[in-house]
Amino acid sequence: MCAVPVIRSAEYVTSAVAPQGYPQEGLPEVAFAGRSNVGKSSLINILLGRKKLVRTSATPGRTQTLNFFRINDAFVFVDLPGYGYAKVPPEIRKQWGPMVEQYLTTRRELAGLVHIMDLRHPPTADDLQLWNWLQSHGLHAVPVLTKADKVPRSKRLPHAQAASRLLGVAVTDIVLFSATTREGVEALWARLLPWIQQPA
Repeated sequence: MCAVPVIRSAEYVTSAVAPQGYPQEGLPEVAFAGRSNVGKSSLINILLGRKKLVRTSATPGRTQTLNFFRINDAFVFVDLPGYGYAKVPPEIRKQWGPMVEQYLTTRRELAGLVHIMDLRHPPTADDLQLWNWLQSHGLHAVPVLTKADKVPRSKRLPHAQAASRLLGVAVTDIVLFSATTREGVEALWARLLPWIQQPA
């Protein structure tokens, strides 16, 4: 395990829907993607030791832009819009793919992506579509299964093994995470530090 880095500063920079709105600071970026109700905002806040840096909402699908946060003036976390929520207006759902794909395929600062899924359930069709797309484009990505505290310990490994088979990765490549108990914080930072400590 690695030591969790000391987060001296974490601040919102900007929101964008196209490249002309992206920050131009040249810092390495880590993007976070997942379904609208998977706990993405809570995961980012826990990683950074902040309670409300990234706004959490009881309404899935609220995040509809790329949100950039500068950390320690050294790297950037990018909160991508959640996907797969049926009640988001169709025109918004249609924008998700092109907006996110443009960022993922053109952003030189992008060092890697944290793909967040729910340990309680097998990866969905939307989850698998994004994961397979990331693999086909050769992007660095780490699969994280959240809400681990809601799964009995005796069932965690079988759930993780089922996800690993669907994703086509070793079960040891998957990080189990809980925003409630902080399980997985060090394991996830261990995967992220090589990305942000080197030029993207």
